[in-house]
Amino acid sequence: MTLWKQTIAEAHKRLSKREISPVELLHSVQARIKEAEPSVHSYLSVFNEEAEAQAKEAETRLKGGGEVSPLTGIPLAIKDILCIRNQPTTCGSKILESFKPPYDATAITRLRQAGAVFTGKTNMDEFAMGSSTENSAFGPSRNPWDLTRVPGGSSGGSASAVAAGEALGALGTDTGGSIRQPASFCGIVGMKPTYGLVSRFGLVAFASSLDQIGPMCHTVEDCRLVLDAIAGHDAKDSTSATFKLSDLKSYAEAGKADASVKGMVVGIPKEFFGAGLDPEVRKVVMDAAKKMESLGARIEEVAFPSLEYALSAYYLIASGEASSNLARYDGTRYGLRVSGPTTKAMFTATRSRGFGLEVKRRIMLGTYALSSGYYDALYLKAQKTRTLLKNDLDKAFKTCQILLTPTSPTPAFKLGDKTSDPLAMYLSDIYTIPVNLAGIPGLSQPGGFSSENLPIGVQLLAPAFHDYVLLQAGKSLETALNLQKRTPVENLSHGNQPATV
Repeated sequence: MTLWKQTIAEAHKRLSKREISPVELLHSVQARIKEAEPSVHSYLSVFNEEAEAQAKEAETRLKGGGEVSPLTGIPLAIKDILCIRNQPTTCGSKILESFKPPYDATAITRLRQAGAVFTGKTNMDEFAMGSSTENSAFGPSRNPWDLTRVPGGSSGGSASAVAAGEALGALGTDTGGSIRQPASFCGIVGMKPTYGLVSRFGLVAFASSLDQIGPMCHTVEDCRLVLDAIAGHDAKDSTSATFKLSDLKSYAEAGKADASVKGMVVGIPKEFFGAGLDPEVRKVVMDAAKKMESLGARIEEVAFPSLEYALSAYYLIASGEASSNLARYDGTRYGLRVSGPTTKAMFTATRSRGFGLEVKRRIMLGTYALSSGYYDALYLKAQKTRTLLKNDLDKAFKTCQILLTPTSPTPAFKLGDKTSDPLAMYLSDIYTIPVNLAGIPGLSQPGGFSSENLPIGVQLLAPAFHDYVLLQAGKSLETALNLQKRTPVENLSHGNQPATV
């Protein structure tokens, strides 16, 4: 078996048995990156020297010289919004093109402690603002299933890297669906954990009350292994939850072979199936519901009447927080500086040249919403709507352990299709946004395929801190559907049109 094709769990077993070495595994992934990268453009930077050193250190651990975990020697890609010491952290923006942070994000520190190997930093929509990776200042990534289509966003580079075999897993970030939507488009598993479960220290902020780091992998089991490594309280993050992982795991026996949805009540929010939902997506989700029912779950229709307000509330809150967070990029402390005759002129010139169109649009929207005379009418009302959304979800979870919904209204769309229509682009996240507003966990996993052979994801939701119950349900459905081995074609090096193998 080609080494880069393995799941994290499979590779860990072979590494533990000394059937393969971390260096061999890394070299296989690096060769795959060299072959596929000209077609998919998943990476903004590749860490050859550092990755080699990490692989050799993992080799020493595995020979008995150090602590071993399920991630020891595993090649992982990192979204370029997470700080890695002395490595480029651009956030997909010209304004940070030369920035190299002097410290690691907490999630990176924990992956280092687990013995993971970092293959590089992946492409993304600038400052995580987008749903297609077309807003990257360094060019778009492409979907390995069809190179004419987007991989989703903003974690599109991480999604395409995993789907194309350029990493065994990856970290992404999710502010309004930026892990789950690209996971759906690229046919992989992506998880947005409960807000506060994974430390945000070292994550370059877009919207601080919404951002969350999460895993993107081939299987639900692999996502669990990564989550185990990065989750937990962090004193450096004031929003970090104090829950112990052992307490959360007591809610479910996730990851075991007998994980089951038997006896669970699975809710289907009827408002998620209205106008705008592609019929093929609807069929895939309803087929997944039938499959869960056949596994012993009880399916119930539930109401989520506030869904129609979610998009408006999200973009007011997220843009308001972005306008505050991005005020630090002024040319005086780090990143790009464009000289001007006065301080104000320097600020203006730096931001004008450094920020892209979408980032400027959201800063302007957020600043307007927070301005005197509009705060109560816009931002405050959006926050009240956020509470309404959370109350609707809490009500649904009184009778259901899990909710099942579409991840995105459509399969992956073509590059350029929505760049001239921001609202159409924003609607790509209509089903994922409520999860971030409420702070609950969400999981997107492959549910089926369209008539054009494009992956379609289904989304599972659970109450806050029931992340391992969510993983249990996801693994049960994944085993029943048995889609995880269906992948894009191997040869992407010459821009070949992907199919399935």
